[in-house]
Amino acid sequence: QVQLVESGGGSVETGGSLRLSCATSGRTFSSYAMGWFRQAPGKDREFVAAIHWSGGSTYYAASVKGRFTISGDNAKNTVYLQMNSLKPEDTAVYYCAAERGRTPAYRLYLSSEYDYWGQGTQVTVSS
Repeated sequence: QVQLVESGGGSVETGGSLRLSCATSGRTFSSYAMGWFRQAPGKDREFVAAIHWSGGSTYYAASVKGRFTISGDNAKNTVYLQMNSLKPEDTAVYYCAAERGRTPAYRLYLSSEYDYWGQGTQVTVSS
């Protein structure tokens, strides 16, 4: 059974930083793509970033590019999201997701393409 467990959320002030972790278990994810999504109260879930385990190609939403960095540690089966220069509009529940390597890069922003999801971790940025 595939499991994704997020951690690292919390409360920070504007301009602060957090690093989210997503620990994976149950399968070999070497051919998968991993993504981070977020959902703010009253809003739809939106794409944040994605990475291919093999090759390490990364993709970002325009709203976070230059501030957030997604990375993966194959040995630990863990994906990270380093978030810098945080803004109040980054406040949301952040979800980790895994896709089984079948999705072309241009569709990785779609939550429907992902097969497995974590439970989410809250990030709150105060002004």
